Amino acid sequence: MSTETLEAPFAEAPLTAEDFQAIVAMVRKSSGIVLTAGKRELVYSRLRRRLRALNLDSFAAYRAIVEGPDGDAERVRMINAITTNLTGFFRERHHFDFLGNELLPNLPRTNRRLRVWSAGCSSGEEPYTLAMTLRGAMPDIDRWDARILATDIDTDMVALGAAGRYPMERTAAIPAEVRRAHVKRIDSEPVEMGPELKSLISFRSLNLLGPWPMKGQFDVIFCRNVVIYFDKATQRTLFDRFAELLVPNGHLFVGHSETLHNITDRFDHIGRTIHRRVR
Repeated sequence: MSTETLEAPFAEAPLTAEDFQAIVAMVRKSSGIVLTAGKRELVYSRLRRRLRALNLDSFAAYRAIVEGPDGDAERVRMINAITTNLTGFFRERHHFDFLGNELLPNLPRTNRRLRVWSAGCSSGEEPYTLAMTLRGAMPDIDRWDARILATDIDTDMVALGAAGRYPMERTAAIPAEVRRAHVKRIDSEPVEMGPELKSLISFRSLNLLGPWPMKGQFDVIFCRNVVIYFDKATQRTLFDRFAELLVPNGHLFVGHSETLHNITDRFDHIGRTIHRRVR
């Protein structure tokens, strides 16, 4: 058994190399997230809070709970604690410009059905931005069967998104006219997304590596800054599953540091991190 531990100030409940590797394996098996050696201090700082909450004095004791027969609930909390949730309204603005100016005005209007998936929605800023974009580009959207599915593996983030309340400063990136139309003041703090946005969105907890219960295909999928945490084989599987769930010529939006090159041939690259399904 390795006795290697992190140095001070990580002396309290030290994280041994064996503990770290076991946690890395559990996180990867449960979520597909690949934690490198460089994430060791992050793992320590995030999970130390769980040790304190459970009144445990070692990571070995914590592992025993997570790996035990009744560890499902704590395994979810472990993933929630480790997941990095960096997001914002209108992040990577060009995606929403393309959606609102190019895609939505040219939708076929035969069945007036529209499905958008925010996969890895974090605390909800992305799906609310999608809802703002839909309402801005489609004045008749209430006569459509239009829905946005917002999912994330982190159940705490899903709950925050469903509540739709944010500190005022978080809304600074929302254009002023859009903010006036859709962001409601609650006294002075926080602000809340308007009911006309919430009515378009369904928030659900979902592990992208698990079963997908959705029925029917999507016109647009946003999965941004998520696959960077997966290895190439997992990315290939995930992109194939996205292709199967998109309508023919449906669109996939990925993060600014992500690429489909040499991973899948099921999409054409048509713009900055914007892809169209071709098969």
